Amino acid sequence: MTGRQHAARIILLMGCAAGLLGWMAGHTAVMFNDGLRYIDQAKRLDQGSLKQGLLQAVDHPAYPAGIMLAHRGLLAPGTPDGWQRAAQVASVVAGVLWVVPLYLVALELFGGASAWLAVVLALIVPLTGHTMADVLSESTFLLFWTWGLFTALRFLREGRFVWLPPTIGFAALAYLARPEGLLLPMALVASLAAMPLLHSTRLVWPRWWAAVGFLVIGPALLVGPYIAMKGGLGTKPAVQRLLGTAPKSAPTAVERQRPLDPNQSTAKTYVLAARAMAEAVRDAVSLPLLPFVVVGMFLAWPPGDRSRPWLFVAIVLAASALALIRLHATGGYCTPRHAMIVAYLLIPAAASGLHTLMGRLTIPGRWLGLDDVRYTAGPAVWLVLLAGLSLYFGRETFAPINESMAGYRDAGAWVAKNVGPGEGVADVTGLSQFYGNRPGYTFANIIDASNDPSLRYVVVRDAHLRGPWPYCDQLRSLVEGLKPVATYPEVPKKRQALVYVFERPVGMAKVSGQTVR
Repeated sequence: MTGRQHAARIILLMGCAAGLLGWMAGHTAVMFNDGLRYIDQAKRLDQGSLKQGLLQAVDHPAYPAGIMLAHRGLLAPGTPDGWQRAAQVASVVAGVLWVVPLYLVALELFGGASAWLAVVLALIVPLTGHTMADVLSESTFLLFWTWGLFTALRFLREGRFVWLPPTIGFAALAYLARPEGLLLPMALVASLAAMPLLHSTRLVWPRWWAAVGFLVIGPALLVGPYIAMKGGLGTKPAVQRLLGTAPKSAPTAVERQRPLDPNQSTAKTYVLAARAMAEAVRDAVSLPLLPFVVVGMFLAWPPGDRSRPWLFVAIVLAASALALIRLHATGGYCTPRHAMIVAYLLIPAAASGLHTLMGRLTIPGRWLGLDDVRYTAGPAVWLVLLAGLSLYFGRETFAPINESMAGYRDAGAWVAKNVGPGEGVADVTGLSQFYGNRPGYTFANIIDASNDPSLRYVVVRDAHLRGPWPYCDQLRSLVEGLKPVATYPEVPKKRQALVYVFERPVGMAKVSGQTVR
């Protein structure tokens, strides 16, 4: 195919991505509550507070900076909906632009025949739309990460140093979006270290040393000052636990998907972590595509003149899998969102496997009322196949974002209407305070809520009232003996959480375990 044909395909695929992500952004029941941190950081950057918005923030600044720029560019109001709209626009734009490097990576690894299908499959799986149209940093990260991945693959295949500066630049930008960005230069250095062991991957020694030096010094110059000012690779507890600079999560820590058995052995912990990692990858790629991943990987062997790129890919996949296992072992959680680096390398492999199998599928002409010649699958067959996959994924792919938590937006509207000046609101998610534009107690300071006589309202969902976590006990104590004054959604759909609003008497507080007024 010519470069013009590839460009036409990419433009068409970007249009499809814009349609999908735009539709998803317009059908957001409620944003994921991690987005509250990103929006708060964007507000601080917008106010010129670099200390709080850049150095003291938990999250890395690339996505919040994108939110700030989108908010200014859209001339959006400073309301909760205005900031959410700007955040989703920043995420969607990055997701649409991400189509370009994803296509190029698939082209580099599996050829042009599979590149378009890799993007289509990546857009069809539910994870993509629900992550890249939400108020999350993944699309910004993946945009820079995937560009860096492509330039690294080109360097390894061609050996031309012209590809190293963009690789390092994109890796730095990916790191400024999420700490995982540093995996790119580290995996490239590991690939160079392994090359002398394999005859088919060797570089001449002067070029080998120059490449290693470039990959060590370049990132140090670009992100070293930021790391030094932050005091580490990342200030998120998950990063510190993964690196071993912080202790593991407590057995009943809120981030754990389930409480940890205090008698659980280390061996069992890592067995369960490996299982959780596999389940996260399975859900990120989607079960129907997994058999085609196996076929695609099998067809890519032997790699031939692409031995060096595939060595790099193998190291990225292995390092990512080990990091996910470590994440679950130390923090007790691992979700499909955390497996996106792995997923968007495996989905192009699925595209290659599917395309190859479809190419080998032939239909006797007599079945179609023609001659006895066997015909290969044409555009009509592909349309039927993709329509079938779209129907299979459709309900989940096009479900409103975070539909199960829709009650929090209604609760936020109630808070905005009914909570007056000086009255406190407690909501561990922070969502009702955000949508209601009222301050209050969230998970970070919920332990102090019971001693505040100005706390009048508690917003809590049904799972919190039944949960085993310590903060659930605190919430139950706040609403003990009270009946909700409002429940949302008023007509809940299947699998939607019920969100309750409780009103506490004026001046009610607990001191030393006793309720006082």
